[in-house]
Amino acid sequence: MTIQPLTTTVLLVLLVSGHAVAANPLKYSDPKPQRYTLSARASVIDPRTSEHPKIDFVFTSGGKVQDLQQAIVDTRVAPRGKLVIWLMRHNRPLFERLSKYGLHAIQVHYANRWFSKICREQPVGDMCRGNARLEAATGEDHSKQMSIPGPDGMKERARQFVKWLARKNPGSRWDHFLTADGRRLRWDDVIVAGISHGSTTAARFAVHQKVGRVVMFSGPRDQLQNWQKLPSATPTNRFFGFTHVLDGGWTADHYCRSWELLGLHRHGRIVDVEKTAAPFENSRRLISTFDVNGNPRRAHTAVVPGGSACRDSAGRHVHESVWKYLFTHPVEQVGKAVAQDSNCKKDQRRR
Repeated sequence: MTIQPLTTTVLLVLLVSGHAVAANPLKYSDPKPQRYTLSARASVIDPRTSEHPKIDFVFTSGGKVQDLQQAIVDTRVAPRGKLVIWLMRHNRPLFERLSKYGLHAIQVHYANRWFSKICREQPVGDMCRGNARLEAATGEDHSKQMSIPGPDGMKERARQFVKWLARKNPGSRWDHFLTADGRRLRWDDVIVAGISHGSTTAARFAVHQKVGRVVMFSGPRDQLQNWQKLPSATPTNRFFGFTHVLDGGWTADHYCRSWELLGLHRHGRIVDVEKTAAPFENSRRLISTFDVNGNPRRAHTAVVPGGSACRDSAGRHVHESVWKYLFTHPVEQVGKAVAQDSNCKKDQRRR
């Protein structure tokens, strides 16, 4: 007669304790709060890493280091308990903003220069590039045209970098993003983000692996691929996109196609950030129409902090509220679903 009450009590304690641990906010243990910028080479952090020169995935090139990885955190800012993994060249102005938002951020070295070297057959297979992206991200066997072992995949390099950061900068609590046994990242607290090729790989990875959020600048492309149609491990309300309307990927319907195949139209209409203020009707599809002097190359990089970004007459960036929205807007707050756009060309193989 006493077994049932005791069992119930133990279960309740476990459930309550588990909830308390999950709800416990991240707190820094830094005696001298400050902004930290750290860097380390992937090949030094993990001796298992190797080079893949056939796809231009190497440690050095032309005498310059290629595998230097970057990290930032500001312990003066209340932490959000989220880790951004940036899948493109390091962008210092963006990283500084991420740290101001209370985010931890890293940029990892992974295979992202293969685009002109594989999947060149005509017509290209409708999963060839998507499979290559997934292998580059996971270090698992998904592609017949490249062979990336686990230590060279983005997934493992990110984990090894976070472990290194947890040792070198313990007060910033990088360990928060590792499971208790240290064998995995806590992907529900990870934001994968990138621009162009990086945004496309971020989206492909998130379709495969559930993550906390996806931020896609100037992408995703892969207009001849169909991985965007696959059932997504990451809920569609966690995907956020931002592009300029003169970007070639937009004018050719590459981005609108990917956004709709991913299901982002279920969370709001396409919103012009020059005409609608934050929170942009809670949409996941944001565009910019500011004047880039008709330059599509500038348009491609104008949506991230940097020299191509829009500034006002005082030299201040115009899209500060957009960038913060993309990385911090509550994912449960969504816009009103709309129909797909019949003017967005989904079949890019048909001339």
